[in-house]
Amino acid sequence: MKRLAWALFNALQLLFTLLWTAGWICLALLVRLLSGGRHWPLRMASRCWAPGLLRGAGARLEVHGMERIDWSRPHVFVANHQSMIDICALFRALPVPVRFVLKQELAKVPFVGWYARAMGMVFIERGSARSSARRLRAAVDLLRDGASLCAFPEGTRGRGRVGPFKGGAFQLAIEAGAQVVPVAIEGSGSVLPAAGFHVRPGRIVVRFGEPLTTQGLAPHERNALAGQARDAVIALLEGRPFSSAAMRAAA
Repeated sequence: MKRLAWALFNALQLLFTLLWTAGWICLALLVRLLSGGRHWPLRMASRCWAPGLLRGAGARLEVHGMERIDWSRPHVFVANHQSMIDICALFRALPVPVRFVLKQELAKVPFVGWYARAMGMVFIERGSARSSARRLRAAVDLLRDGASLCAFPEGTRGRGRVGPFKGGAFQLAIEAGAQVVPVAIEGSGSVLPAAGFHVRPGRIVVRFGEPLTTQGLAPHERNALAGQARDAVIALLEGRPFSSAAMRAAA
């Protein structure tokens, strides 16, 4: 009976997620059409869509370390990735409009792809150097114009340990001169595991680390910066202090 009850709950939760997402995306696209801007459609995701899905999943969100960030400046936020609900958690946690760096396949998903393209999200197309270079320039221009980006540099959802960070998002930050902010997300994989759709109420904790400067770095140093950011995320997850200045001195 308990297993049947959870199966029914998850079926209803999936239906709610699909309807809630489609409804808010349609409304956001209408606002985008009428206003001609992206600010309010992006804020609708953080103030309406994401809180609704988090509450519907029974997720309690905690956010720490916001005082470390100068929110008047553009940043590249890089986070570990355990669950699709990570996007909801970050939309809700970040007090500024943010665009995500997404896989190209998501552009073809109904509603989600429509919203992402309309909001100027950055799509990464693997295996196409010309397309990647063009999109890299567009993403750098977004940052230079004051927009913030959020990426999951592992490239996929992990199951436990934090995987290696790929360098693409860090190259964006270096070329735009934007700071990189490590973000640790804890508990999301328990609320919504990477495999299947099995929602369980729980706590999701988002911790912002000390911003990492890109000043003086060349694009070829992106992998070193990626390693530094990964170390910072792991330290946040383990509750250890992390000093970027100490890391640079040791290097």
